[in-house]
Amino acid sequence: MTNPILSDWTTPFEIAPFADIADKDFPPALEQAMQAHNSQIDAIAENQDIPTFANTIEALEAAGEQMDKVLSVFFTVAGADSNPVREQLQRDFSPKLAAHFSGISSNKALFQRVAELWARKDQLGLSDEQARVLMLTHRGFVRAGAALTGDVDARMQEIKARLALLGTSFTQNLLADERDWFMTLTEDDLQGLPDFVIDTARAAGEEKGADGPVVTLSRSLIVPFLQFSPRRDLREKAYRAWTARGANGGDTDNREIAVETLSLREERAKLLGYDSFADFKLETEMARTPDRVRDLLMQVWEPAKTRADADAAILTQMMQEDGVNGPLEAWDWRYYAEKHRKAEHDLDEAKLKPYLQLDRMIEASFACANRLFGLEFKPLDVPLYHPDCRAWEVTRNDQHIAVFIGDYFARGSKRSGAWCSAMRSQAKFPKEQAPVVINVCNFAKGDPALLSYDDARTLFHEFGHALHQMLSDVTYESISGTSVARDFVELPSQLYEHWLEVPEVLAEFATHAETGAPMPQEMLQKVLQAANFDQGFQTVEYVASALVDLAFHDGAAPGDPMAKQAEVLDAIGMPQAIGMRHATPHFAHVFAGDGYSSGYYSYMWSEVMDADAFAAFEEAGGAFDPERAKALEVNILSTGGSREAEDLYLAFRGRLPGVEALLKGRGLVTA
Repeated sequence: MTNPILSDWTTPFEIAPFADIADKDFPPALEQAMQAHNSQIDAIAENQDIPTFANTIEALEAAGEQMDKVLSVFFTVAGADSNPVREQLQRDFSPKLAAHFSGISSNKALFQRVAELWARKDQLGLSDEQARVLMLTHRGFVRAGAALTGDVDARMQEIKARLALLGTSFTQNLLADERDWFMTLTEDDLQGLPDFVIDTARAAGEEKGADGPVVTLSRSLIVPFLQFSPRRDLREKAYRAWTARGANGGDTDNREIAVETLSLREERAKLLGYDSFADFKLETEMARTPDRVRDLLMQVWEPAKTRADADAAILTQMMQEDGVNGPLEAWDWRYYAEKHRKAEHDLDEAKLKPYLQLDRMIEASFACANRLFGLEFKPLDVPLYHPDCRAWEVTRNDQHIAVFIGDYFARGSKRSGAWCSAMRSQAKFPKEQAPVVINVCNFAKGDPALLSYDDARTLFHEFGHALHQMLSDVTYESISGTSVARDFVELPSQLYEHWLEVPEVLAEFATHAETGAPMPQEMLQKVLQAANFDQGFQTVEYVASALVDLAFHDGAAPGDPMAKQAEVLDAIGMPQAIGMRHATPHFAHVFAGDGYSSGYYSYMWSEVMDADAFAAFEEAGGAFDPERAKALEVNILSTGGSREAEDLYLAFRGRLPGVEALLKGRGLVTA
């Protein structure tokens, strides 16, 4: 019987046939896919013909189709709809996949063919895109350790396999802590909470099988609870549980995993001849060096801390007026900041939220993409991996562009956060293929589902990533869509957030869940005026995390990461009432894999550009200026990694921006 994962997918647009796939299908599919991939790699490496771009680089691009099918399906469901079987499969697959891909990157005969091509690159008559793919392929082999030999080579393979297993364990520990903890609430504990928080808590209680409402560690529930609950004791209990994820002792504690991960990363970098892991990692990013990263972060840190300190004084006074003595604590900040926002901007989130319906915000994100890029979205009725998921066909001028899948609601089987991934990336070689793109979020379920303003911004952010995938127009999959420098990949996503703040967008799509009435003009103005409210807090918690990440990897690996974290925070004068956005034991960006290791700064690096890029629209014909939209698509969204990120931005804007646009955008210029 043919394994449904490896069969020809006859579904609409060749979407994975989720309804036919069972967990038992994954192990044999992976084994078969790895064997097929190894055979393809061996054929390329053992080819006796003189290396050419076609028989080596394009052959590599075409290899691994079965692997792509297996991994795209498996990692989609493992991240967004996990279960004990899938968690065990992740643990089983992790070392196998690490060994498989390490075997390819350390294949000496294969590397020799790539190296020969690289040495003759100027005589090959390559197109610009082909030359780029050759460079990236050669660089990837070198950075993976292909030039290493003997014991050093063997040790590199051991390190990569161990790091893969550690990253999987870190992720699963975090998911377990988030899934297992909840705090039951009595009816009295609900006093002072707005209806949307109460409804979310009751729904969470039903999911947990509890006899009544609960607070979970889902951001979509715990943050509004911290904002609105007048019960300081309950806020403290919830906050401490939230920040203790990955640090509760026992089998799910991540602190020793962090120690070993950092040590192995340092060793890996030194085997490749770098002074530190940060030097190795940043070499291929726009920032290039740890010093440039630190310089950017510190330029933002000082005005942000000044603003946060000023806000803390105001919140402390408010707390004392409530009869609470002692210092402002981290579980107090959101509660008093919400009261301060209500007083300063006369903006009550409980009254705002009914205007931010999930379905209407999805419509808004689609409508902006239509006005900017001419995209149309038609609902698709296809089986997906969870009943919460929805799908749309994306077209332009009646031509198929992509399939877009949205998985928006929080649940215990889904890891926290929000992300975008491509189950299939755009490419023209070895055959034309249109992308299948997924946005995964963790919004509170409701009827209708209502978003906070931050939730709505997250929806636009992830859809910006999706546009980067959907509008890709390159030949080779390896440089398609979001296959760009890490500190450039957040530019399209963060830039797209700006369209949520365009007054005409909110005026059309921010309609009341019960009455259907548009958001009153007065409230609309308050929303826009309050867009930068509490930016001191938000910037401080982010920059602190980025500085700790950099410190972990710039120099010798710390033997005690928690002590190093404390040292960094003390050195920068971290405000006592603000916690890191991601403390070490639950810093999944950094420890679930090395994607953002030494790279958490990249959101801010991209923000320097996104503020400047949106200003280009404002300086032209406005937010929907057609010439700027075309320039954005042609120079950034469609180009993938076909050119250096700096060159792409220069082609769009004509210059590189300074940090001033970011500070202005966050309202920190006069702080």
